[in-house]
Amino acid sequence: MTLNALPATIKLLCVDDKPEDTELMAVALERADPLRKYVIHRVEDGGGFTVALQDQFDVVLCDFNLPRFSPYAALHLLKERHCDTPLVVVTRAIGEDAAVDVLRCGAKDYVTKDKLGTLPQVMNRVMSDRRTVAEQQRMARELETAYGRVKELSARLVMAQERERSAISRELHDHLGQTLTGIVIHLHAASRAADGPTAREHSETASAMAQAAIQKVRTLSFSLRPAQLDLLGLTAAVQTAVQRLAEPAGLAFSVSVRGAEPKVPGANASVALRVLQEGLTNSLRHARASRVDVRLRYLPRGRIAVMLMDDGIGFDKGRLLDGQLSEFNVGLYGMIERAELAGGRLNIRTRPRRGVAIRAVL
Repeated sequence: MTLNALPATIKLLCVDDKPEDTELMAVALERADPLRKYVIHRVEDGGGFTVALQDQFDVVLCDFNLPRFSPYAALHLLKERHCDTPLVVVTRAIGEDAAVDVLRCGAKDYVTKDKLGTLPQVMNRVMSDRRTVAEQQRMARELETAYGRVKELSARLVMAQERERSAISRELHDHLGQTLTGIVIHLHAASRAADGPTAREHSETASAMAQAAIQKVRTLSFSLRPAQLDLLGLTAAVQTAVQRLAEPAGLAFSVSVRGAEPKVPGANASVALRVLQEGLTNSLRHARASRVDVRLRYLPRGRIAVMLMDDGIGFDKGRLLDGQLSEFNVGLYGMIERAELAGGRLNIRTRPRRGVAIRAVL
């Protein structure tokens, strides 16, 4: 920080019992730094100093030899009020031991009154140091906030993983498990059948159930990670996902794509697809929509934007996303968590009976 980087006007709180010394200080500052305006407010004792601290000052200048006050008392008051205004001792004479002691107690520097021409440079340095410390404190606060956010997101990631595992477990138990059990029962029945037609009937039933199990495995596999994503890319996977979900429900749909798709899908491609799948599932289950429109955009630096809009009944976003996880908002929170954990953001625009628009940038 150079001298010219100082503010155009500098407010000084001067603690000195001699008005003529303050006037000499003002003259010296004007001569040493004529392009800058210095506003000096003088007080003589602790009472005046305490009252003056209700205002904001850039630097405190305090004489060392005062009859009813001292730099130590001023430093104590500044600390007591959590005020970070730097204090510079300005005095006629000060011993080396006293100078070291007052600096150890918190003064930023000292200037003798026969060398006031150096005062602008001294104030420049202490004000620069103050800004540096303030910036470091700000960055420390931001780092602490970011660390807390990372911890929160990590916890939410674990919860999201557990929810997904529970959903897969239910699918395996309720559908595949029961289907496989049925296959085993019909195969046993076929082996014990007394006549050929009965055995053949049980065998055909077991074969049909096996085909249904295979289809269920394919559906689960597609939900977890479609093969098209790795083989054909995100665009093909999105088009397939929309078609597979919308067509059986009789839902009109459109998919538009802009930008050049990367040759190799990035990590955010799978997140974009999962967000889209969850959004489509919500539209099918809850929106009573007749149409959905999907927009896929490939942005610079590998970013992806995906937008899903439906013409359904919408919902009260403030009430539904009230911070409490429930069966009614778990899908929405899942999409938000996925986007945030991938370093992106997700916005939801909706009003009752006005449809829903979900946009994620990853």
